[in-house]
Amino acid sequence: MISRLSAAWRGFADKRPGIAQFLVFFLLSNGVTALQLAMMPLIKWLFGMTSLVDTAFQVWPVGSNVDGSQYFIFDYAAGALPGGGGGLAYFLAVQITLLVAQVINFFAQRKITFRSNSSIWKAAAWYTIAYVLITIFAAAAQGLYKAPIYELFITTWGFGGTGETLADFVTMIINSAISFWVFFPIFKVIFKRVPEEETVTPEEVVA
Repeated sequence: MISRLSAAWRGFADKRPGIAQFLVFFLLSNGVTALQLAMMPLIKWLFGMTSLVDTAFQVWPVGSNVDGSQYFIFDYAAGALPGGGGGLAYFLAVQITLLVAQVINFFAQRKITFRSNSSIWKAAAWYTIAYVLITIFAAAAQGLYKAPIYELFITTWGFGGTGETLADFVTMIINSAISFWVFFPIFKVIFKRVPEEETVTPEEVVA
């Protein structure tokens, strides 16, 4: 059964390499997302026991919210959610979770999906630049939906602690969705597969 499935997949990949590549990327990305969803509550819980929850982390002010208050790219006001923004504790929980997941994603996508044999250092450099830019964009977007989602699950629907966990999942999925659609074309560029040089044996040289 497994050999038949493997043979069928190889045949499909030979006929539709682009689609096959995207499907592998999709599966690996979802695996990484599942890892993030498993890690986030634990890391957030650990940081939640520290005073960092009451340490505000609000940087890069740009424009204003609809209520006239300052809009920050990274907006983690002091205090527990939903009243506050989770503070530095929430910021660190999010960023550590993303960093671990993206490091795993880098090696898995390079090795399995794109089978790249180009310079890993160049790819890592470009990946890091892309990761930083996407993180900034995702953080800016999060300012639009983070507070309403937590307010909805925790207060409006009255789910309390369970609602906070559900809100964590929703915000993480949104972040993952942004990364998914942006990273695929980036990976296509940075994970090159260059033709390997043919090795010449001594017998072939003599001949």
